Amino acid sequence: MFRSELSRQISDDCARKRVDRPGRRTHHDNGQTAGEHDTSPYDIARETVVPEAIGRSLHNECRLVRIRIVLQVLLSVVLIGCASSPRIPYRAEDAANAEINGFHQIRSNLDAQSDTMAEPPPRATSSLKTEMNYLVISGGGSGGAFSAGVLKAWSKTGRRPQFDIVSGVSTGALIAPYAFLGSSYDDVLVDLYTSGVAKDLVDVKWLPRGLLGTSLLKQQPLRRLIEIHVTGDVVKAVAAEHRKGRRLLVLTSNLDSQRAVIWDMGAIANSGEPNSLRLFQDVLMASASIPGIYPAVLIRAHSGKRIFEEMHSDGGSGSQILTVPESLMTSPKLAKARPEIRLNMYVLVNNALMPEFSTVTNNTLSVMARAYAVQIKSQTRSALLASYMYAQRTGIHFHVASIDRQLSYSVLDPFNTEYMRTVFNIGYSEMIAGTLWKDKPVFSPAN
Repeated sequence: MFRSELSRQISDDCARKRVDRPGRRTHHDNGQTAGEHDTSPYDIARETVVPEAIGRSLHNECRLVRIRIVLQVLLSVVLIGCASSPRIPYRAEDAANAEINGFHQIRSNLDAQSDTMAEPPPRATSSLKTEMNYLVISGGGSGGAFSAGVLKAWSKTGRRPQFDIVSGVSTGALIAPYAFLGSSYDDVLVDLYTSGVAKDLVDVKWLPRGLLGTSLLKQQPLRRLIEIHVTGDVVKAVAAEHRKGRRLLVLTSNLDSQRAVIWDMGAIANSGEPNSLRLFQDVLMASASIPGIYPAVLIRAHSGKRIFEEMHSDGGSGSQILTVPESLMTSPKLAKARPEIRLNMYVLVNNALMPEFSTVTNNTLSVMARAYAVQIKSQTRSALLASYMYAQRTGIHFHVASIDRQLSYSVLDPFNTEYMRTVFNIGYSEMIAGTLWKDKPVFSPAN
């Protein structure tokens, strides 16, 4: 859209130069000058008869027009960059010791070497506990409808467990609180992912401005959606379950420190802090904010007396799934805390794991989108294989499900309602049919 508008402006300016040239005549039979005849810029360029010197002059003037317009665009980019809010500078040492005012032990870095996040939830140590269930929900944008369908059908079967731990990344972060709270919230997910409300997240009129701003899409529609559905009552319900020993975890990416951050959402909800609802919403917002598509979220923090804002964005930049902290991948501590407890890990991948062939259009947006899709698949495969090998080593019963068929999808219409309903139905029908879960990741192409 932006490129075609720029080309049209250049063509119009060059055409005006030709039309205004005195004494120029065309091959019209009636002898009219081009200024007297209504033709397109392309007709004028094709039919004009000019001396060689004038032709060179026109060529040079059109080059100047192009240069002027390009400079105007570049100036606009600079001005927009200057208009963005300035950041409060802080140091790596501040980032390493940063805390959120009023909150304690609510987060840990995914790559942290401490055992803070390695301890099993209190429910897992109960003498009456014989089984522990961990639900992992991946990123995937509108593909989150797949998880919504699975959860709805799982409730219908009557065999859906109450999960001891639920983790979510990106779109999975938006699903995670409702999956954590149970079947009574299934209809909220159905509405979010199949009613068409998600289309409001894309403001087409904003896209041309977004190309020169901090993100392609505005933050307000996503913020409004989260505030409407993640209410004080939802956060209170999460806090109540946290007190029972259950855990709700969400992943964001700290862009300043280049580290993935695990947030204990139940600890935030149960903190009693007056701004706990806002922080809860901010973390979900950050995890779901795809870089470049939605603006990053600034979260106020402090280190000693130094106050600053951390920049958090899509959790999927750090990892497409959150299973266990990286330090735990080499340690069996969690799995062997109670050997007599059966540990089940259910991983919902809101994407296709197998390669999906498609002849890629040779333009900037298509190539970038396709390359990004390849990167996401590769990242997801690596995380799944690491989690699977960890499960094999520690005796965890591993289950994984993904969108196992190739569907038509357009990056220009990322929240297409029909696509989301189709994906929802895939998850729902496969769960009902009992064909959903695989006991190891499968990456082979669809037949």
